[in-house]
Amino acid sequence: MPFNTENITILAIESSCDETSAAVIKNGKMLTNIVASQLIHEVHGGVVPELASRAHQKDIVRVVAEALSDSGIIKAELSAIAFTRGPGLLGSLLVGTSFAKSMALGLCIPLIDVNHMQAHVLAHFIEAPRPKFPFLCLTVSGGHTQIVLVKNALEMEVLGETADDAVGEAFDKAAKMLGLGYPGGPRIDALAAEGNPEAFPFPISEMPDLTFSFSGVKTSLLYFIQKHGEEFVKNNMADICASYQYTLILTLIRKLKKASKLHKINQIAIAGGVAANKGLRKALSEMAEKQRWELFIPEFQYCTDNAGMIAMAAHFMFLEGKFANQKVSPMPRFSL
Repeated sequence: MPFNTENITILAIESSCDETSAAVIKNGKMLTNIVASQLIHEVHGGVVPELASRAHQKDIVRVVAEALSDSGIIKAELSAIAFTRGPGLLGSLLVGTSFAKSMALGLCIPLIDVNHMQAHVLAHFIEAPRPKFPFLCLTVSGGHTQIVLVKNALEMEVLGETADDAVGEAFDKAAKMLGLGYPGGPRIDALAAEGNPEAFPFPISEMPDLTFSFSGVKTSLLYFIQKHGEEFVKNNMADICASYQYTLILTLIRKLKKASKLHKINQIAIAGGVAANKGLRKALSEMAEKQRWELFIPEFQYCTDNAGMIAMAAHFMFLEGKFANQKVSPMPRFSL
């Protein structure tokens, strides 16, 4: 199959959940990263899979065209088409996978299937400063909470993950209980900045090794709301959010600190949608100073779901000749 090897130019597509995104990367440099969010889910208090897949179908042609236009790259210059194979919502993944396969077939160029969680980690290589291998990455999102040992760009090991809810899920479910709407994480984060994190104690999970658990603190918040009533909660919302967020963050940082000591690694990174949380960023920065970590936090645009991170992962895969074929299909439970 003939393709351009002189300049590695990749169009990447991300459609794992409720963002339709396309990016173009050339020789490892990001040229454009377009993201179209789906606001329709706010009404339902969470992502509705069927509505998400329909929105992807509606937006994907426009988003890809905008990415190519903004980058100044024409289709004939593309070396490969990359896409998110998983994990994610099956219907959403199908849209991106089908589009990428068709476009690659039409242009007679390679296809690259990317693991969404691996891409979150590799988002750190889009811009400087970049971590050195090996490093630890705390990957936190609505569907995942993991501590990953990153040996090189394509070799990663999950050292610990959640036994139940992901931390992003714990944020969103708490926001729903508090009547803050969806997406809940950013709203809790904003209110927490105005409150006292020590106002109300919530339990911190004591799971063994590097395993996380967030179901207990979520249940504790539910009982707290039932005990104190709607009026009390409304009048103390900032303190409740600050205390709840503090508990989640402390749980994350304790496990990360343990992993750092266990593996004797001080190159520490954070990735995933919850990496955009200002409270978490501040707490990690303070811990990094105490522990003498070299801390790496991506730009906000590369924390949440975006095609830029898919493009970066695809660049590394292209260099190693890791291509997919036209029989490839989505994997909603695609693990690292």
